[in-house]
Amino acid sequence: LFLLGTGGVIVVLKLVSPPVLQISKDDVTALQCKVVCLIQNGNFKEALSVINTHTKVLTSDIIAFEKAYCEYRLNRIENALKTIQSASQQTDKLKELYGQVLYRLERYDDCLATYRDLIRNSQDEYEEERKTNLSAVVAAQSTWEKVMPEDLGLREATYELCYNSACALIGQGKLNEAMKKLQKAEELCRQSLSEDSDVTEEDIEAELAIIHGQMAYIMQLQGRTEDALQLYNQIIKLKPTDVGLLAVIANNIITINKDQNVFDSKKKVKLTNAEGVEHKLSKKQLQAIEFNKALLAMYTNQADQCRKLSASLQSQSPEHLLPVLIQAAQLCREKQHAKAVGLLQDFADQHPANAAEIKLTMAQLKIAQGIYVTKACMILRSIEELQHKPGMVSALVTMYSHEEDIDSAIEVFTQAIQWYQQFQPKSPVHLSLIREAANFKLKHGRKKEAISDLEELWKQNPKDVHTLAQLISAYSLVDPEKAKVLSKHLPSSDTMSLKVDVDALENSHGATYVRKKAGKLTGDTQQKEQGQGDVKKKKKKKKGKLPKNYDPKVTPDPERWLPMRERSYYRGRKKGKKKDQVGKGTQGSTTAGSSELDASRTASSPPTSPRPGSAAAVSATSNVIPPRHQKPAGAPATKKKQQQKKKKGWLVVMVGGIEETLHFSSGSWW
Repeated sequence: LFLLGTGGVIVVLKLVSPPVLQISKDDVTALQCKVVCLIQNGNFKEALSVINTHTKVLTSDIIAFEKAYCEYRLNRIENALKTIQSASQQTDKLKELYGQVLYRLERYDDCLATYRDLIRNSQDEYEEERKTNLSAVVAAQSTWEKVMPEDLGLREATYELCYNSACALIGQGKLNEAMKKLQKAEELCRQSLSEDSDVTEEDIEAELAIIHGQMAYIMQLQGRTEDALQLYNQIIKLKPTDVGLLAVIANNIITINKDQNVFDSKKKVKLTNAEGVEHKLSKKQLQAIEFNKALLAMYTNQADQCRKLSASLQSQSPEHLLPVLIQAAQLCREKQHAKAVGLLQDFADQHPANAAEIKLTMAQLKIAQGIYVTKACMILRSIEELQHKPGMVSALVTMYSHEEDIDSAIEVFTQAIQWYQQFQPKSPVHLSLIREAANFKLKHGRKKEAISDLEELWKQNPKDVHTLAQLISAYSLVDPEKAKVLSKHLPSSDTMSLKVDVDALENSHGATYVRKKAGKLTGDTQQKEQGQGDVKKKKKKKKGKLPKNYDPKVTPDPERWLPMRERSYYRGRKKGKKKDQVGKGTQGSTTAGSSELDASRTASSPPTSPRPGSAAAVSATSNVIPPRHQKPAGAPATKKKQQQKKKKGWLVVMVGGIEETLHFSSGSWW
């Protein structure tokens, strides 16, 4: 005997008597109990098998809800819908399930009506859950169908209601308001879960994962990709059990990476292929993930995989633009531009409703090749619904001007002006197009045509002084007498004078010249003003200090300020002379010239440097010309290479056994 205990817990009582179903296989009550127990244990397939096996006993009137619920949990949504609709009596629990089924089928209008009816006609402890589901339907309509949500008057007392309200605001593009709602939902979630002592901090973070994921999505839409990426990675580290949430986050990370960090994107793609993802996400979400997979295959040079995915997407949605555009992009990467244009042309012929966007892409491909600008213009002009748009006119005129085809450019202006004259004669775009056409014609020497356009403009608005001035300027080039006559219509200078506060204008924030405010005159300044006739004393310039050993008779080296390496007479260091003499012969033997390497034995070695302050030093410095003032006549004589070793910021040179420290400055030694 199976009994349902409190809280939905199954209580199994084993009796001494034999099981009921062994005595009577078709006992309705026993079969119902068995089905309910299997459902409670999550054995939906077995429960559905029992129902289908005993269809004669368990009719749709008796067990319609249990059968539909099993089909719903097994993701057989269409079968569940048929089971619910075939029930003779629509109970409240069947209506609840019907609303869930409609939501999964994305029939949001019918789902909204069902939940409204349930809330209106039922009063029990599940009213809050029904309101949450109702707000979820409204959010889905705003996000996927771009329907302006109506105010349901729901009090956002729970974090679920706040979250759904934020999703609806995202669908409307109100990102800042949505972020505030999500922050409120986070606070409510922490408060409600912290009241339960059994809930740990990890459980709270897992529950907040979906809220944080939506926050990161808003950051990504706002261009804060670094913050969004950081938050996405934090959620992935938590390893949430919701495969739908993981798939969405992985997809969004891939969109941030684009063609960079491809290795990370490949790892994230695996999260989108998890089991059960297709039952957690909407059709548009799944489609977006598949598009990104195809693009990632293209960026990673997997041409066959890219073609396979895009072809599959095109078979699922024949009228969708993205699969064809991905295929064309892949062909362009393979340098097959002609084939890409042919593919786009075939799609445009088969789907005229989407031909405009396809033709724009075709024109872009022609322009990218650089030699088909005229063909690109022909493609653009074939888009009838865009011929009169200012952007299209500007693009065509620019390209025709680049090709020096002025007649075609003027023809583009004429067609656009005629369209506005026929359909929107009072539109400001119409007048601006006429003015731009006149300026273009004046620039390219079509003065008479420009004058006719300007006259048309002036007739429509005789008070427009700017147009009149342009017209007079144009006539002055063709008919000066006519220009004089028209100049009489210009207003007088008195009427055109503007009341301008010069002081306020000069002191404004953007003024390039600001008049200095007159300060109070002190006694010193008054004396200076009175003595304006006195000659101002000039400050004497200090003479530059000359070196102590400066000799005016010797002309200084003009290259003394250049580093030694940059001087014209620098010949570089002579390397490798001593190396050739060392290490030759048998091991342990000495070379014949080893005695020459001893500086103490050479007769030509320079004497030791005198100590600073000594008499010898003073006498030496009085007769020697400083190195900076000397210019060598030729290449320097061959000298023995001095051994050098570095210290901190200084160079120590060994000269005759005595160290002299020299400092390096500006590329020279001193």
